[in-house]
Amino acid sequence: MQPIPIRTTVIGSYPFPGWLEFATQNLDRFGPADIEEMIEDAVVAAVHDQTTAGLDVISDGEQTRLDFNLSFYGYIQGLQPNHAETRKFGPAAHDQRGRHSIVAELTAPNGLGAVKEFQRLRKLAPAGPTLKASVPGPYTLSGRMLPNERYKDRYDITEALLPIVRKELEDLVAAGCTEITVDEPSMSCYAYREDTRRFVDIFNRTVAPVVGKCRLSTHLCFGNFKGRPVGYRKIHPMLPDFLDLTVDEVHVEMANREFDEIERIADFAERMDVAVGIIDVKNYYIETVEDVMERIRMCLKYIPAEKLAVAPDCGLSQTARWAARRKLAAMVEGARRMRQAD
Repeated sequence: MQPIPIRTTVIGSYPFPGWLEFATQNLDRFGPADIEEMIEDAVVAAVHDQTTAGLDVISDGEQTRLDFNLSFYGYIQGLQPNHAETRKFGPAAHDQRGRHSIVAELTAPNGLGAVKEFQRLRKLAPAGPTLKASVPGPYTLSGRMLPNERYKDRYDITEALLPIVRKELEDLVAAGCTEITVDEPSMSCYAYREDTRRFVDIFNRTVAPVVGKCRLSTHLCFGNFKGRPVGYRKIHPMLPDFLDLTVDEVHVEMANREFDEIERIADFAERMDVAVGIIDVKNYYIETVEDVMERIRMCLKYIPAEKLAVAPDCGLSQTARWAARRKLAAMVEGARRMRQAD
């Protein structure tokens, strides 16, 4: 199949409808059938906004995930909430997210829930756009777990989670999913201080069973909790090692960083396709179609159109829905005009 030039895609998450946020605070008032109906309605809303914008690739908006990591922790046995060190007041930041103690062997006998999410999306989405699932990689997934005597450090925890994530990827492919993103923002955040070769080894072992069986991508960003980054926001510490990631496409955050190091996408493009974050999800400036076209022109100086995808910098869950709609519409229209110009 001929690749789509300047493909339009998303990272995965999308804003919750206001009524869903209210409902999640009052779940004791709903039964299981009510909750499943709410989830389906929320996915329908997310799909509607994405297809109305005209995206080539859509997700379920991650409407069942209340937190990037913690939503998966409910599927993992051997964890217990531990909020003793969690800051409760003051400006929003990552140290206000919950942490968990490990009290037994880490297992996930029923998977991480991504397969059910994909099956729901496939049932509700119209024909046309590619359907994408996203799963956190094991290093990022380990981020809110506290080491103990059995798991001495974050890398021990990561190794325990690796087969769980790998099995989830295999199950997604078996369920018919043709495009999967493995989210590893913790790797990009900490590339400046950690062993990047070790990161690459962890990632490649995680995805090994599904390589060649789906379009595989990874999302590298610098954090977006409450619209705030957390990592050292530079690409150069990732290179050259991250060029050895076994993926078809890499996503890099650019818009919020004012396209700093844009020339680095040429390095990635030698090995893989590149999805450039061209929409700033942390800013309520609404990009115009002309803004998008100008940014695409900048990217095309370093990468051919058939290897370029455009996306928001990160998931849109931390952006108000009215802004997310307008940003996606401008992104898709800008890409459409650039395809025509080409």
